[in-house]
Amino acid sequence: MTLALAPRRTVLADFVPGALVRDLSLVLAGAAFTGLAAQVALPIPGSPVPLTGQTFAALLVGAALGWQRGATSMLLYLIAGVAGVPWFQGGTSGAPVSLGYVVGFVFAGALVGALAGRGGDRTPLRVVGTMVLGNLAIYAVGVPWLMAMTGMSLSKAVAVGVVPFLLGDALKIALAAGVLPGAWALVRRR
Repeated sequence: MTLALAPRRTVLADFVPGALVRDLSLVLAGAAFTGLAAQVALPIPGSPVPLTGQTFAALLVGAALGWQRGATSMLLYLIAGVAGVPWFQGGTSGAPVSLGYVVGFVFAGALVGALAGRGGDRTPLRVVGTMVLGNLAIYAVGVPWLMAMTGMSLSKAVAVGVVPFLLGDALKIALAAGVLPGAWALVRRR
């Protein structure tokens, strides 16, 4: 028995001309956009993890660039930040206690990009489902990392590393549900 996947559909980045230069530029731009969005940060009382724009950027980059470029862009963001590029939240770099969430961006970029390549970014409802799964991928890596770095129990890590962010995540998902189908409407007009 073989598993048949749906044929790959295009993602927004596929409409930019020039293969290799385009891909490298888009990967770098996605990482830089995520670093810029990370500077929008609100501290959460009682949590070592701030609410930032970087999760929105990471998921949007994955959806717009597709799974390979999206994951590569987030991997570049991770590696460069650990190596010293000051583009983590607050202009920091290195290995903050919240680094697990950034590692989760790599998986989320791949997942969201793969779903977008199958139409998961075409309608608001599909975007919501795609972004929820992307957020779950980030939390699936970030929460265990937070536990390991701080010695927190699972319940405490969820209480400080997930629960305070759910409202912000819902707002980011709602924004993405408007942006991505809107971008596709513009592409279709051309």
